[in-house]
Amino acid sequence: MQGTVLAIGIICSILVVTLRPKNALVVYITALLWFPDYLRVSIGTIDISVGRIIVTVLFIRCLNNDLLRSRFEWSQLDKWVALSMVVYVGMTLLTQPTFASIENRGGFLIDTWLTYMTARFIITDKETIIHIIKCISIALIPLAILGCIECLAGWQPFVPLKRFRPWNPTIETEEIEREMRWGFTRAVGPFSHSILFGCGFAMFLPLIYHLRYEKNYWKRLAYIFSATNMIGALSSMSSGPWVMTIVVIFCLLVERYKKWLKTMLKLLILACIGAELLSNRTLYHVIFSYAGRLGGAGWFRARLIDAAIDHFGEWWLAGYGGKDPGWGHYFGMSFTDVTNEFILSGVLYGLAGLMVLCIVLFVAFRNLISAHKKATSPASQSMYWALGCILFSVAVVWMSISFFGQLVPLFYFILGLIGSSSLFPAERRNRIVKVLKVNNLKNVACVSNP
Repeated sequence: MQGTVLAIGIICSILVVTLRPKNALVVYITALLWFPDYLRVSIGTIDISVGRIIVTVLFIRCLNNDLLRSRFEWSQLDKWVALSMVVYVGMTLLTQPTFASIENRGGFLIDTWLTYMTARFIITDKETIIHIIKCISIALIPLAILGCIECLAGWQPFVPLKRFRPWNPTIETEEIEREMRWGFTRAVGPFSHSILFGCGFAMFLPLIYHLRYEKNYWKRLAYIFSATNMIGALSSMSSGPWVMTIVVIFCLLVERYKKWLKTMLKLLILACIGAELLSNRTLYHVIFSYAGRLGGAGWFRARLIDAAIDHFGEWWLAGYGGKDPGWGHYFGMSFTDVTNEFILSGVLYGLAGLMVLCIVLFVAFRNLISAHKKATSPASQSMYWALGCILFSVAVVWMSISFFGQLVPLFYFILGLIGSSSLFPAERRNRIVKVLKVNNLKNVACVSNP
């Protein structure tokens, strides 16, 4: 199997080198969606995935491309993402064995920072975004069909491949993977878990729905692809993707009533304060009790927050050094399953890790809001709204799950897309100014030389 993984990595790398940059990025994203991250090429203690091979080659190509480098403009979001990488890597090196930390953080940087930077280098205009989203929407269709087959028929073709993964290869696939919910099998596809599978669909739903602004047949296909995408997310039969899909749909509906957004936010804050005052439980216990009706263990997520608050003095400085926090007694378990991205950042990197994660989200939101205000066409405004929907839905679902596997680089691709798209209005203004200056110079020349 390692030979197969290496062969696929080489083939995709050749495509990445020969194709145009935007198509090379499509190859990388498609490989993330379709090829299992747990299949690796092992070199000693280092495990290399196909995605890491591809993005490394793609990043080197970006650095060697003078045109892409000349178009790159360093932004504040870039600075905060870079600072977050320093915190994530630095805290790991300080709290864990050096050699193991270098191996672990090396792969982490390839999945996150390199993916973010390749998106920032390659995506320089809206047309590139639209082209990439069109390709991704096509790549997701057969994946959604596979999800339906797994959900209804219980046939999971990728699950047997887990016996080839370098870690824990001997698993009882029927017992672990054939999880049922309400009589349906939880579709997992080429991802490590059904939650990740469903969230992969939900994360791209707003951008696929944005294709309705395109001309010709793409305008009609946008609705078909969006419906297919929702079906793919629902086939996971997991509360996390379901909640994420509901949040995305709600945000897309609110776009038509943006003038009421501030009023809605005020009412939401008042509702939260009222629920906190009137209930005999904390607000997050109330929220998770209702969210649990979708099939997830809401009580578990609420108790996880309780544990993080109770043990704040233990993890705020540097986390737990990669060790189990020891909160299992809160759940009647022998280990702690940290199903919360924010708490996981604190457990791994301390309060600094949690803070930089929140700041990155805040800066990304602020950039999108600023770009949305500066955009003049409804289509451009809708694109920024779609990206905001993705970011908000991710932040919401992070309260009940944590990302790993293919979903990590996919998120940083979206983050890089946000970093690039928020610069488009400024780039347009700069081009207009340059054109005006050139025209003025020509007019002056004509006057001086009649």
